[in-house]
Order: sequence, then structure tokens, then C-alpha cells
Amino acid sequence: MAKKKGEEQDFEEEPNFDDPEGFVDDVSDEELLGDFLRQKPCESDGVENVIVVDNIPVVGAARFPKLKGIIEKIFKNAGTIVNVHYPKDEEDNTKGYAFVEYKNQESAEEAVKSLNNYRLDKHYTLLVNRFADFQKYSDIPKEWSPPQPQPYKVQNDLYNFLLEADAQDQFCVVSETVPGSVQVQFCQNTQPEPSELLKRERFTDTYVKWSPKGTYIVTFHKQGVVVWGGSSFVKVNKFAHSNAQFVDISPCEQYLVTYGPNGQKIVIWDIRTGAEKRTFVSDGMSNASMLRWSHDDRYVARLVDSQIQIYDTTTFFLLDMKSIRVEGIRNFSWSPTDNIIAYWVAEEVDVPAKVTLMAIPKKTELRTKNLFNVADCKIHWQKSGDYLCVKVDRFSKSKKEKKDKKDSDVKFLGMFYNFEIFHMREKDIPVDSVEVKETILAFAWEPVGSKFSIIHGEPSSANVSFYETNKGQEPVLVKKLEKKVCGHLFWSPRGQFIVLANLQMGTFEFVDTNDFSIMKTGDHYRASEVEWDPTGRYVVTGTSGKAKEDQGYYMWSFQGRILKRVNLKNFMLFLWRPRPPTLLSDAKQKEILKNLKKYYSQFESKDRLRMTRASKELIEKRAKLREQFTEYRSKRVKEWEDQKKRRMQLRNNVDTDTLEADPDNVEEEIVEILVREDTTVIE
Repeated sequence: MAKKKGEEQDFEEEPNFDDPEGFVDDVSDEELLGDFLRQKPCESDGVENVIVVDNIPVVGAARFPKLKGIIEKIFKNAGTIVNVHYPKDEEDNTKGYAFVEYKNQESAEEAVKSLNNYRLDKHYTLLVNRFADFQKYSDIPKEWSPPQPQPYKVQNDLYNFLLEADAQDQFCVVSETVPGSVQVQFCQNTQPEPSELLKRERFTDTYVKWSPKGTYIVTFHKQGVVVWGGSSFVKVNKFAHSNAQFVDISPCEQYLVTYGPNGQKIVIWDIRTGAEKRTFVSDGMSNASMLRWSHDDRYVARLVDSQIQIYDTTTFFLLDMKSIRVEGIRNFSWSPTDNIIAYWVAEEVDVPAKVTLMAIPKKTELRTKNLFNVADCKIHWQKSGDYLCVKVDRFSKSKKEKKDKKDSDVKFLGMFYNFEIFHMREKDIPVDSVEVKETILAFAWEPVGSKFSIIHGEPSSANVSFYETNKGQEPVLVKKLEKKVCGHLFWSPRGQFIVLANLQMGTFEFVDTNDFSIMKTGDHYRASEVEWDPTGRYVVTGTSGKAKEDQGYYMWSFQGRILKRVNLKNFMLFLWRPRPPTLLSDAKQKEILKNLKKYYSQFESKDRLRMTRASKELIEKRAKLREQFTEYRSKRVKEWEDQKKRRMQLRNNVDTDTLEADPDNVEEEIVEILVREDTTVIE
């Protein structure tokens, strides 16, 4: 109620906020005002863009400009540099560290991520940290407390596919069920019918790829790629590289390389940890062979501007901190079993072309072979690393002499071909040459053995020649199959057997190179791919992609007998799961082959039992289906009989269940058809 002017107002007694006598405040400022205190300014505020570079060489004023140029050249790759400060002592010498300020915080973080532990030379490795992190390091507690033990996490077994008792291989079939939805089906190649292990819908956006030893399978997605493994193919790791088009996996499966679209980055990842090890920028012409691995994953190399750049994977720095410059180099390749690089250099005026073998890491030239009149070279290593073949395309030419020798005219008459065979296991690596005058259509080494095969001549009527290479001897022609219509060679992984394929017509010949007998011929119309299983027991031919009809795959025995035909709409890809190399020694393998007849009866009984079991299962399956059908039919017949009373009511009590029940409503029609008319002439 409002009071009149002049009236006295009554006020309540004000509360007392003083602490009682003897009160002890046990609430800390952090507990009471934690959020507010975290906003308290500190010395590191405003320096998020600054990094500290340690372990820089200590130099005087004379060498300082050179050091400054090197440091700024290295760190400008991470972003725009605003300022660089080098602290110095009284004698104008640097103190071994520097402060680099970037335009934004992202550039500073990128510099720390990519340049920490950067090897400047053999004596100096740079240590890079964010300046803002020094506050974090200064707050480390003085008393150390041990970390809490984490519960054991059972990891997925990545190698259980090798435990199959009968050594049946696995394979996957990729098909597009609906546009944009790719299905992958995993199967075990059991006999007589493969057994399905797993089927994944929308498993990948494009296709899949097995790792070299079959431990992992890689799928492709818009955000990046995913690596799967184990019995049920659980996710092992994912790698964020948007729109990655294809991948490469190192021979020992330690590293994964993702390739973005042309002109974008190429990234090397650690498969186990998912860490990014090294990044390159493609030149717009790069493909999956830009980075090439040594057999033991120790080195990865690439060819850039007449330089072979070899990176040591322990640090991912250049080997010896420098590239191998080779003027005129065209291509190179690693040995599949040794740290040896083979490369070839193009021919120049008065300088022959050459093929060189170089040992890594010492960069020692083991062998050099000079070549003349060279148009092109192709490098082919044998899988066992025992031999190297360099296919040389050469010009045939003759000089037409004139009165003035300076005006002598060179006339090119055509092309001929040489195969330079390097014997890698022999002393001083001798080289033999095989000359072929006809056009070369295909070349292939026997993976395990000492033979190689060549398709030469016209595509419509080519010849297939087989050569044998022996220690200390020149290659010998052992067989020539004439007038063969084929363009591709597919050796068995175990050697001895080969498939001569014509992928345009879809015809295949299966040859045993022990006696060069043609075991069988077969057809698979429009087949575009041929793939042997890892053991060399089966061959698969597939039709996919451009073919609109008859899509699917055929499975053959190594002798050329068709075991299975599978028609699959929108079939895309068939891939056998690779196997790692055997752990048995060569001596043990030879012993097993020698005593194979001893195990034959055991395997024969197993096969017979398997077929009997399969027949029994098939009979039981058919009996079960027949029983289900009989039960279903009886149920429907009873239902039909129970409804007869209602049918009679609807049909004016006329039974129409049979034709004889109502003969008045039945019309009989006789149709005569002239089958054939013969005319006989009577004399």
C-alpha cells in the first residue's frame, strides 16, 4: 500500500553476511570459479600462430643468411610465414632455436605435424612444437603416478583363413545389385559347391582390393577407404582421403597408399595405427604405379624429373638426404626378392641407351648393359627374382653412303626386338640376348621355374614360343606352337601350366609345359578377365562391364575342365584371396613332391568321402523339400474341400468342381492341323 508523504516507513532488518567467528573457508577458487578462472589471460595467449624450432645449427654471422634461407624454404611449405626470429648471443651466433610466426593457427599446426623430427642433415633433426604448448609442459606435476592398467581387449584374428584343414581357398564376388549399391559375397571354394561365408550389401561404392598376402580387404567410399579383416571382416582401420580412386598396399602389408584424383595429394598411411607417414602431390599424370615398394617394405621410390627419389620407411626421409639423378631415365623397377633397382636410360646422340642394376642402400652399380638403336624398353622381373628380362624395341636401319660422308643418309627399315636376359644369381650377372624379328604381342615369365613365353607374329595367326634358361647357358627355344589365335599369357602361380587366351573371342587353351601338350580348349564368350587361384588348381574367367548379357564367371580346373558356370546379373569382379608365402623350406617342398604318391590314397579317400557327404546332403535336401511340398499340398486340398459347401451355395447348388458335373456347359471343339503334305509320283 502506498504511504502518504510524510508518513514513516517500516523496513525489515538487513541480513548479516559476515562469517561467524572461527569459520574456515575450505572451498577453493578453482572449485567455486573454475569456468571464470579458465578465461584468465596467460603468457601464451595470442601466440597460437607461433611455433618453436629446436636443434637448429649454431652458426655465426657469415653463415647466418644461408641458414635462414634453408629454414624458411622448409617451413614455408606449411603456410604463409609472417615473421621468423633467431635469438643470438653476444658474439652474434645463433642459439640453436628459432620462432616462426604463421598467418593462421592451421598453418602452425600443419608445420608441427609434418615437420617435427624433420632430418635437416645427418647431424641435425629439427624438433618443432607449438609455442602455446609450453604452458602445458610447464604444468606437469612433480610427482609421477603410474598409469592405470587398461583391460585386455581381444583383437580379431586376421589369419584364421589359413587354418582351413583342406586348404580350400576363399574368393569374393562383386556385383551391383541396384545402381549405386555394390554387394560383395565371400565364399569358400569347397567341393562340389562353394559355401557362402558372408554377404555384405552396400559394402563399397566402387570395387574392392585384397592386400598382397590376403590379410586385409580394402573398400572405397566418398570419405575415404576402409580396411577390413578377420573371420567376419570387421573394420580394422579407416583412412580419411575423400574421393580416393585407388590404393596400393606395400608387399609386407605395413603401409597403404591412397591416390586422389589427378592433381591432388597421394598419402602413405600406416595400416595398423592409421598414422599419416608421408604426403605427395601428384603431377596430374600420376597413377597407381607412381610409388614403388621394395620387397621388404624398407624403401619406397618414385621417379621425378630424371631423379629416382628413394625414401627410407623408418623415417620417410630421402635415403642419404638426396635423390639419385640419372639424366634421360625413362623407367625403373624393384626386384621382387632383393633390394635391387633396374632402370633404363634413353639413347641420345653418340650416347647409347643402357640398362643398369643398382644395389640399395649403397647405390652400387652391379651391372650395366649398353644398347643401340633403341626405341623403347620394358622391364620384366621373374617372380622368384632369379632372372630379369628387358624387352628392347630396336630400329633396323642402314646408311646410304654419299660422296660426302657428312651427308650420309640414315634409312629406317623397320623394327626388331631383343630380349636381354640377366642371370641375377650368377657371378657378375651375365647377360644373354634373344632376337625376334616379328612383332611381340605378349611376354610372361614362369613364376616358379626357368621358362618364359612369347607371343609373336600377326594377331590373327600368331606363334607362341617357349624358352628355357639354365645356369651358365644361353636361353634355348624348347617349343614353338604355330598359328595360335591368342593375345595373352596366364601362367599358373606354381608354374608348369599356362593358359593361352584370346579375350576378344573368349577362347582358351590349357597347356602343360612339361611336354607342351594341349590338355583342353574352351570358350567363354566375351570373357574379359582370367585369374588363377593361389595354389594353381583352378582358373576363373569372368564377363563383366561392357557385356550386357551373359554376365558372370566360369570356374575351370587347371586341366581346362569346366567345373561351374555362374550367371550373375551386373557382375563386376571376381577376386581370389591371396595367400602368404609358404613357411616350408625348399628342401621340405621337394621332399613332399617326391613322396606325393604316399599321400595320394589319403587325399583320394577324403575326396570320396566329401562327394559322398555332398550326395547325401543333396538327397536329404530334396527329401525335405518334397516333404514340405506334400505337407503344403495336403493343407490346401483340405481347405478346398472344406469350402465346397460355400461354393455350392454360390453356384445354385450345382457342383462345378469337375467337367463331368455339368456337361451342358461344356463345348467340344475339334481343331485339325496340317502337319505335312507329301506328293508321290507313280511311274
